[in-house]
Amino acid sequence: MKKKSCIRIAAALASALLCGVLAGCTPAGTKDGSGASGSSADASQGAAGQVNQVTAGRVYAKDMDLSQYITLKDYQGFRVPRTGIEVNEQDVKDIVDNVYINTFPAELGVKDRSVVVGDTANIDYAGVKDGVAFEGGTAQDTNLTIGSGRFINGFEDGLVGVMPGETVDLNLTFPEDYGNADLAGQAVVFTVTVNYIIPEEKMDEAIQGFIPEVNSIADLNQYVYDYLYQTALDETQEEYEEEIMDTFLTQYCEFKELPQDWVNYHSEQARNYFVTAAFQMGTDPSALVETYYGMSLEDFLAEYSDIATRRDIAMQAVVKQEGLGIPSDEELDRILEQYAADSGCESVADYLGEASKEDFRQDYNYEQAFQFIIDLAGKQ
Repeated sequence: MKKKSCIRIAAALASALLCGVLAGCTPAGTKDGSGASGSSADASQGAAGQVNQVTAGRVYAKDMDLSQYITLKDYQGFRVPRTGIEVNEQDVKDIVDNVYINTFPAELGVKDRSVVVGDTANIDYAGVKDGVAFEGGTAQDTNLTIGSGRFINGFEDGLVGVMPGETVDLNLTFPEDYGNADLAGQAVVFTVTVNYIIPEEKMDEAIQGFIPEVNSIADLNQYVYDYLYQTALDETQEEYEEEIMDTFLTQYCEFKELPQDWVNYHSEQARNYFVTAAFQMGTDPSALVETYYGMSLEDFLAEYSDIATRRDIAMQAVVKQEGLGIPSDEELDRILEQYAADSGCESVADYLGEASKEDFRQDYNYEQAFQFIIDLAGKQ
């Protein structure tokens, strides 16, 4: 595995596990030392004998002089522009067309002229073979654009010149290579009624009331564009956050010797994660890591623990510099009670599992600093 790929994977795992205590209570009411929860009580109990409990004796940032390990540069001007977000205009058009056609109100349909190629006609149809209706051959209130090629040869052409309200019989033959063997090459008759024509030029009144605050075609276009843009943002958010963190750690943090107890903690946290996952999958941790990441478990843990420790120290340093996080034990208790309630846990003890209040404080503070840096980097 290339080093860059290893770093990306390790960084993603670091993001997932650094705030493990915030995940909430597990179905079995227990949590291993990594914060990773088993999918069942049996899995949790079976892996428990292999998992190292690493929270006991953990040294927390609130009790440390972090300046021994890191110096933060002036990061107030830290920005990482969001790039690569594009919306395909054809996608916007296709969605707008689809929404418009499929929500078009019948009362606005054109009924005073015949169907021409390019029209979208609302039709009812019923197909029979040897006088017997066949599966999939009957439908009502279907919108069909004439010339689209959606239906078999002759169907769409047979509707050209038909007036809304008229019914025609179309004597057609399914192609020899049709997917349904019972119909391939068979002669059939479709009885089709044209209900109305949806005008090609879009009307504002046709979409009013369908989506709140969308009262015109221009509004609909903007709504669809905004939706696609937000979807693209959401799909690339994790990648963007990784770019921010990588830039922050390399450009605004000067690391000194890393605290070995933190390195050990994060290594064992990840090891526990893989022990639990491997047990649930019926394999062993080394085989799991080799299969998915193409490297040994020990090499992965070494890479991961270095990245996770640097992230952890950097975020805890930001917490202290910015006055973030949980300032008092009373506030810690209040927040814990709220998290436990929101997670549906019966008590704070159930919520924490085998983690401690200080584990929660450290993870909570990490999350506050992480969000602070993400928000700072994204400012316009």
